[in-house]
Amino acid sequence: MNKKAVKYREAVDELNNILEDLQSEEIDVDEVSEKVKRAVELIKLCRAKIEGTELEVRKIVKEFEEESEKNNG
Repeated sequence: MNKKAVKYREAVDELNNILEDLQSEEIDVDEVSEKVKRAVELIKLCRAKIEGTELEVRKIVKEFEEESEKNNG
């Protein structure tokens, strides 16, 4: 995977490009394996970002609910 942090949108765009390449009749057989490996890396990255965001949102909502309970109760 690239050393620099890849943003979610960049990863999705790259995945779409890889998909287009793999569907192309002009793709070189030697490239297929590398493209699939990169796609798997990007999918893992996207999954991790989604899970991290989900946890962060749950934490924010929980803190908000706790604060609301303190103020109302």
